[in-house]
Amino acid sequence: MAASLPTTFDRPVHIAVIGGTGLSQIAGYVPVAAVTPVTPWGTPSSAILILEHAGVPIAFLSRHGKHHEIAPHEVPARANIAALRSLGVRTVIAFSAVGSLQEHIKPMDFVLPDQIIDRTKGIRPFTFFEGGVVGHVGFADPFDAKISQVVQSCAASMKGEGVTLHTGGTVVCMEGPQFSTRAESNMYRSWGGSVINMSALPEAKLAREAELAYQMICMATDYDCWRNTEGGEDVDVAMVMKYMAANSENAKHLVGAVLDELCKQENTDLVLAKHWEGSAQGAVKFMTKPEGRNPEAMKRVEYLFPGFWEN
Repeated sequence: MAASLPTTFDRPVHIAVIGGTGLSQIAGYVPVAAVTPVTPWGTPSSAILILEHAGVPIAFLSRHGKHHEIAPHEVPARANIAALRSLGVRTVIAFSAVGSLQEHIKPMDFVLPDQIIDRTKGIRPFTFFEGGVVGHVGFADPFDAKISQVVQSCAASMKGEGVTLHTGGTVVCMEGPQFSTRAESNMYRSWGGSVINMSALPEAKLAREAELAYQMICMATDYDCWRNTEGGEDVDVAMVMKYMAANSENAKHLVGAVLDELCKQENTDLVLAKHWEGSAQGAVKFMTKPEGRNPEAMKRVEYLFPGFWEN
């Protein structure tokens, strides 16, 4: 389908969905273009579909590629976030399949985390600000509380449809692509981890650097491997795919309801992420003195924030 769509789109797109394992399309949203911005960090994981709903454009990006050919540690997260920003995106709903680290979070439940523990190993490029431009951006609260409220409201209205949403909690982001050892899984539980995935980072960090409002919706598909000692099964791909297939309609309905609400607020300060505006830019300008700035690094920052160095 994408091959027959226009490859340009001349209107700003303020809202985006990053689809992970288990979310590859959204019913009721009509594709009108497929764009592939070339960023200073390369091209995104796949062509970004521009979908329209009630006259509002939405960007949809498949994190792992059109055919799920990109492993978690290979996802070009910098190109993905930079490409979305260049289209005008300011609010991102990210979707991810996760393993549950807590008994009360059952397979097919949804989780709206508010914290992250980073267990990646430093092989994923994780910042836009390097190579001659330094910026230290706050990350105390990795997700967007304002967008989280929108998701919670939508989920509350869908309880009768079988949608169970747990609010708050910590997602542990591991390197992968292998699943955890049993010792690791139990360690993450002792740390207070709620769910585990391989995709939250560096995506959330880069979204913060790009001044985007970013909220991840997690769908539990398994109990990782900690529950085996209590009579459960270890996680494997077959288990993940079984629960994703069983819960795919709920996932699409929940994301669709969230998008419906965000579309109604397309040009508001909320969706335009005015509450993050200037947060990263101030961190960059105050750190590296003008005489130490690398021109190429400055150009990369300029891609994210046109006119950045003029003020």
